[in-house]
Amino acid sequence: MSEKTKLSLAKETKQILQENGIILNKNLGQNYLIDDFKRKKIIKYAKLSKEDIVLEIGPGIGTLTIELAKNAKKVIAIEQDATIFNILKKRLEREGIDNIELINEDAVKVDFPEFNKIVSNLPYQISSPISFKFLKHKFDLAILMYQKEFADRMNGKVGTKQYSRLSAMLYFKADVKFLTKVSPESFIPSPKVDSSVIQLKPKDIKTIKIDGEEFKINDESYKIYSKVVKALFQHRNKKSKNALIDSRHMIGFKDKKELKSVLKHLEDKNPKFKELLLERTINLSPESIMELSILLKDHL
Repeated sequence: MSEKTKLSLAKETKQILQENGIILNKNLGQNYLIDDFKRKKIIKYAKLSKEDIVLEIGPGIGTLTIELAKNAKKVIAIEQDATIFNILKKRLEREGIDNIELINEDAVKVDFPEFNKIVSNLPYQISSPISFKFLKHKFDLAILMYQKEFADRMNGKVGTKQYSRLSAMLYFKADVKFLTKVSPESFIPSPKVDSSVIQLKPKDIKTIKIDGEEFKINDESYKIYSKVVKALFQHRNKKSKNALIDSRHMIGFKDKKELKSVLKHLEDKNPKFKELLLERTINLSPESIMELSILLKDHL
């Protein structure tokens, strides 16, 4: 990447902000990409065609948006900040770009129109809720920029410090692939941490085998799994039995004795269940947590 190219995008961004009297707020996740090399890489990762309808969250002044629109059939850009929204709207009108649908709403709350790809430099403070919202929709591919620490937890391996509630929740919903790191110098204002560009591809695991018996993974199973995951990862270094007892309210138990009785009954009935309860949360694979959830479901 030539310095001239990088400065070109940086200069353009600063000029638009200065002309409109905008001072970006880091606390609101307003870190604008000024690295044209990284912008081109993100667009390339998205593998866009003129058939694609792209969803973008937090378009800002259009750094990615305008390039996406050149390569896709349509872009749906959702920007919550009314001032920034109006700047982008005027910019698109001035440049005669007519295949971008702008929505001035909170992306976490608004209903999404139909789309088949997602490309976004996400506001970091909504990383978790917006990611899970994406996964409630059908789409082909998402190219997303996150804070590096969050991205590491998305793909955390069992037994590592990155393995988390987030890793376990995503496991049955999407394949997560790291694509590239983005340094703080690639943004204005510069964040204090590195960022990562991640590829998300939805996956649909429909069954799991427990002791040779096949169990369906449906919406109900995943709902129970979500509760169990949440309870377990409140105490990630404890044995899963103790973690469940200590977070019993999260799985619908008020009385400690009642939950202990249920667990004892299941342990006596199923040696595998007993084995899982003795394992520390951090060492339980998502499949093992799903097994626990399915074995517990009639009692939750």
